[in-house]
Amino acid sequence: MSLLDCFCTSRTRVESLRPEKQSESSIHQYLVNEPTVSWSPPSARAHEVICSTNVSHYELQVEIGRGFDNFTSVHLARHTPTGTLVTIKITNLENCTEERLKALQKAVILSHFFRHPNITTYWTVFTVGSWLWVISPFMAYGSASQLLRTYFPEGMSEDLIRNILFGAVRGLNYLHQNGCIHRSFKASHILISGDGLVTLSGLSHLHSLVKHGQRHRAVFDFPQFSTSVQPWLSPELLRQDLHGYNVKSDIYSVGITACELASGQVPFQDMQRTQMLLQKLKGPPYSPLDISIFPQSDSRMKNSRSGIDSGIGESVLVSSGTHTVNSDRLHTPSSKTFSPAFFSLVQLCLQQDPEKRPSASSLLSHVFFKQPYFGFP
Repeated sequence: MSLLDCFCTSRTRVESLRPEKQSESSIHQYLVNEPTVSWSPPSARAHEVICSTNVSHYELQVEIGRGFDNFTSVHLARHTPTGTLVTIKITNLENCTEERLKALQKAVILSHFFRHPNITTYWTVFTVGSWLWVISPFMAYGSASQLLRTYFPEGMSEDLIRNILFGAVRGLNYLHQNGCIHRSFKASHILISGDGLVTLSGLSHLHSLVKHGQRHRAVFDFPQFSTSVQPWLSPELLRQDLHGYNVKSDIYSVGITACELASGQVPFQDMQRTQMLLQKLKGPPYSPLDISIFPQSDSRMKNSRSGIDSGIGESVLVSSGTHTVNSDRLHTPSSKTFSPAFFSLVQLCLQQDPEKRPSASSLLSHVFFKQPYFGFP
């Protein structure tokens, strides 16, 4: 069985997203259950979508988001010859600086270079006058960030976090194996398709460790247009010192994203960069699950009013024993408690010393991703 087959048999089949008909409970049920999903090569019909560069073949339905620091509009569209729903990103190149044009060029080139089920695919790229059109598969559930805003404002269950984070880290591991640092790992760059496939997007910030045929141990380049991604960046990347940073910087971002998915809020979001860096440099035993680094809001301090089991119990089975997390160890905006396995994952990712963080490959073997699911048959 191939690596792709192994992945596909562990993913989730869900229905296409219809926000007006689906509740938080139904979304949760779809995304945490695990019926077998088979994968097959793109059909001839899908191939026609991939090859179609005629703008008249696409009918824009609705704008579903913005990207690339608001320079790109993201649309749900229909490929009229086949009726297939697709996602179209449209960018006015005349509004882009030279640096932004290079970033767009990088993302387009890399999307064709990388081939992995957990990396977002661009089917077709073409220009219409000064407008760049990028055609990609329609991700029915949008981003993990959109799921948080729409269905899980107080955070997701551990079951759901496990499914989403596992696929995203698999994509990240693939990038690291190819000598690349993502530098923008966060919930808004984790996309979920209608059949539960999780893919990692946001390649415009990606940086390669390979230069002139040689792989360097560290880089010193600070990502452009990085203001919006700073809460997820590692302390060594923010420091910009002589030590530089490497792929372990992304592992720190995984830890921040785990907190984001669990709480429904972005750690450090309201902090100035200097204060943020000082907080991150504290290192262990400091935990970004501590309420002090979340935006303060009365509504966030209340317990979840969700009608479903959060899946985050005080006691869970870890290895061969049962452990309990005390309520004073972890505090989140919704006053949840988390399993020791989740706490361990976060703490490993958020080590101040990059060398103490696990690799993406090692992270996939963490006990958090091996735990049984709770509350669902």
